[in-house]
Amino acid sequence: MPTTLTGKVGERLRGEQLVTMLGKHGGRHLHALAHNHDPRRVHVGHRRGSIGSQCALGRRPRAFAEIEATLAALVDRVTRRMRAADRAGRTVTLRLRFADFTRATRSRSLLKATMQTRTVLDTARQLLSEARPLIDGRGLTLVGVAVSNLDRDGYVQLELPFGVPDESPLDAALDAVRDRFGTSAVTRAVNLGRDLSPSVPILSD
Repeated sequence: MPTTLTGKVGERLRGEQLVTMLGKHGGRHLHALAHNHDPRRVHVGHRRGSIGSQCALGRRPRAFAEIEATLAALVDRVTRRMRAADRAGRTVTLRLRFADFTRATRSRSLLKATMQTRTVLDTARQLLSEARPLIDGRGLTLVGVAVSNLDRDGYVQLELPFGVPDESPLDAALDAVRDRFGTSAVTRAVNLGRDLSPSVPILSD
């Protein structure tokens, strides 16, 4: 009996039907994948080019301060993952989805790679402020942030002047507290009493 493929609407499609619908290569390939036959080589050891997270806000109107608070929480999560993976990045990207289902991205590259929360947050806030006219006009249903152009070994280029405060020890201390007592053990003052929607990773580490 010929093998069949169950479609998402419940109809069963034979392999030859898929060839007719999608062509010889596409039909055979889809049929093989549906039966756990994949000849493609598995590549291991490849690291992602970016680390990010996003959060759905729902359809109700949100105050800009609430959006900023959500963004800060996302940056906390992203930079914590960067430090855990020992990877610094140079490009911060803000991802927005509006109430009319359109999307927009804004990005900015830094002069040096970083994994510090404050540096990434300051950049993300600037991008969010620049996009405020769009947010006010269209409404916002999703916000996300990602850091890309990641280095391979956590290397951070120093720059002058050396007197700029280094907040790496503070970040490390907060990471240690959250690792031991949970991610909600320490939070920002702007997020106290706020019920933030669950964060959804954009990319894995």
